[in-house]
Amino acid sequence: MTVVEETPGAPTPIPVEIGGVRGGPPLAKVLRRDRWWVQPGLTALGLLGFIGYSIWAALRNGDFYAGNMGRDYLSPLYSPCLTHSCSTAGYVWGGWSWWKISPAWLILVFPGAFRTTCYYYRKAYYRSFWFSPPACAVPDAGSAASPGGRALRKRYSGETRFPLVLQNVHRFTWYVAVIFAGILTWDAISAFRFPNGIGLGVGTLIFVANAVFIWAYTLGCHACRHLCGGGLKRFSQHRFRYSLWKNLLTPLNEHHQLFAWCSLFSIIVSDLYVWLVASGTIHDPRIF
Repeated sequence: MTVVEETPGAPTPIPVEIGGVRGGPPLAKVLRRDRWWVQPGLTALGLLGFIGYSIWAALRNGDFYAGNMGRDYLSPLYSPCLTHSCSTAGYVWGGWSWWKISPAWLILVFPGAFRTTCYYYRKAYYRSFWFSPPACAVPDAGSAASPGGRALRKRYSGETRFPLVLQNVHRFTWYVAVIFAGILTWDAISAFRFPNGIGLGVGTLIFVANAVFIWAYTLGCHACRHLCGGGLKRFSQHRFRYSLWKNLLTPLNEHHQLFAWCSLFSIIVSDLYVWLVASGTIHDPRIF
């Protein structure tokens, strides 16, 4: 619950408009008395942790495929693995000899663009890194009434200027995200392959969970929900799309934040597990 102190002579609200003056009280006069800073702080730590791990995993450039252990596990940070280094690691997709650096850099840019422009992640890093604003009823770090009388961002421009205007590509990156969700689904199916036929290991369960979380996040995207039902004038004339919009996409969208974090976590767990198995650090227990 947001706790706001009633202060006599509080500043008059300034309408939010493109090109208008940024308003609000000084940051030194935060009216909330709860720990409003906890959520943006944890969000910043979570995002920085994922970025740091992804960079380390990409620079690792090895032990991303556990095929040499009798399993068919490929790290989601390296899938689909198309370069020559993948074929030397034992994965059949590899073959692009012109790509000389880690295969992960070829992959991360595409789902990375989808997540960076995602509506939820925009709110997350706008609040946690830019303090714009850090929380409800907390002044914007760039308000015209910031401490010292100097505004970090004097005018409110929304996402109409470079580089934020590039956020509009989100609806297009969604189509690419669907392709990657399909590839990770294939990787989950491949995780059932064992040397003597179909089997189930702990890694198989991890890959299936990762595919489920990726699809839940992708289909719960605002762009997907709008694509299904946003352009319709009469739902009664499109019963299938209405049912899909109401019974699947909308419930997923309501938990978009949850699936955004679950899918980030599952990607890290999947990559870490493959690395541990492929490097021989642990053995993948087979259930049957």
